[in-house]
Amino acid sequence: MRVLYILWDSYGNNGMIRAFQERGDVLETFQLDRKSAIKLNKELAEQLIRRIAVGKYDMVFSYNYYPVVSLACNSCQVKYVSWVYDSPFVSLYSNTIRFPYNYVFIFDRGAWFDLKRCGVDTVYHLPLAADVDLYDSYGMNEQIRDIYSAQISFVGSTYWERKNQLFRRLQGVNAYTRGYLEGVMQAQKEIYGATLLEDMLTPDIMEQILKARPWVPNEDGFERGSWVYANYHLARQIAFEQRQEILEMLSERYQTVLYTHGSTPSLPLVDNRGPAGYYKESVYIYRCSKINLNISLRSIITGIPLRAFEIMGSGGFLLTNYQEEFQEHFVPGEDFDYYSSNEELLDKTEYYLTHEKERAEIARNGYEKVKKYHTYRNRLEEMISVVFGGSEDA
Repeated sequence: MRVLYILWDSYGNNGMIRAFQERGDVLETFQLDRKSAIKLNKELAEQLIRRIAVGKYDMVFSYNYYPVVSLACNSCQVKYVSWVYDSPFVSLYSNTIRFPYNYVFIFDRGAWFDLKRCGVDTVYHLPLAADVDLYDSYGMNEQIRDIYSAQISFVGSTYWERKNQLFRRLQGVNAYTRGYLEGVMQAQKEIYGATLLEDMLTPDIMEQILKARPWVPNEDGFERGSWVYANYHLARQIAFEQRQEILEMLSERYQTVLYTHGSTPSLPLVDNRGPAGYYKESVYIYRCSKINLNISLRSIITGIPLRAFEIMGSGGFLLTNYQEEFQEHFVPGEDFDYYSSNEELLDKTEYYLTHEKERAEIARNGYEKVKKYHTYRNRLEEMISVVFGGSEDA
C-alpha cells in the first residue's frame, strides 16, 4: 500500500511510522506547517492535490484532522485517515469532515458521539496507544534511578500559562454570570464520569458571555458557541484549579515532583523540575516514580488520555481520575487504579506508597496489557480494518 504521511511535530510519529513500515507499506511524507493548515488555505490545498495526484497513494494519514488535507483528498478521491488525540479539537467541526473520503478516528467516545449526533458519519472511535517497543529499548541503571526516583510525579501542564488562561478573558461578564460560571465549574470538579459544562451554558448565560467575549465561528464550521466556551474556557480553568489543588494537597504530605513548563510559585512544596523530554526522559520518570498521576482535562469526556497509556506502557504505576473508558480495557486494582474524589486520592496514595509489592505487580500487569493490546501496531491494524475492510467500529 502507498501512503502519504502528513508529518508535523506530533506525538507518536515514531511509533506510527514504524508500524506502517513493519506492514511493508511504501511510506512517503509531506511536511505540514500547522499554522498555514488551520484555515482552508487554497495554496496549500493545491500543493497537496498535486502531490497526491502524482503519488497515486492508497491513503493519506495524519495525526489530528486537517480540513485542508481533507479538501485535497476529496478532490483526488483518495482516502484520508486521521487519528485525533487532542481535546478539544475545533477542526473536527469543519464541514469538510462530512466528505465521503474521510475516516476520522477519535480517542474520546464522548467527542465521537457528539459528532455522530450532529449527523457526521465519517467518524470512528479508537483509543490511543503507547510505543512500548521504543520504551523497552531504554536501558536503566542506578544513576538514572537516583535522578528520577520520587514518591509521586506528574508530567503535564498546570494550565497556568497565559495561552491557557482563557477564563480570564471573561472578566467582563456581570457579577451574576461570573458567580454562576464559578459555581458550575465547582460542581464539575466534584463530578467524575459525566460532563455538565455545556448543558449549563443557557441562552441567557451565553448572551452575557458573548457580550464580554465575542466569538466568531470558523468560516467553514458548525461548532456551537456553548461547546467552544465550555471546552476551551471553562474546562481549562477547571484543569488549572484541580491540578493546583491536588498537587498542593499531596505535597503537604509526600514528596511530589512536577515536570512542566513555567514556574509554580503558588506550589512551594512541589519540586518543579521543568519540562520533561517527551520520549526517553518521560519514560524514566514513569518507571522510577512510585506513583504517576493522571489528572485529565475535563474536555475529555470518557476517553483515556495519552499520558495514561504512556505511563503503563513504560512500566509505571498509574493512579488516575475516573474516566469511563478505562474499565473497558483495564481492571482497576489489577492494571491501574483510579480515584473519584480528593479524599479517595489521598487514601489510595497512602495505601500504594506503603504496599510496594502490590503496587509493582499492578504496574507490571498494566505494562503487559498495553504491550499486548495497545500499541501503534495494534491501532494501525484496527484502522486498516475499518478503512479497507468495511468494519463499523475500530
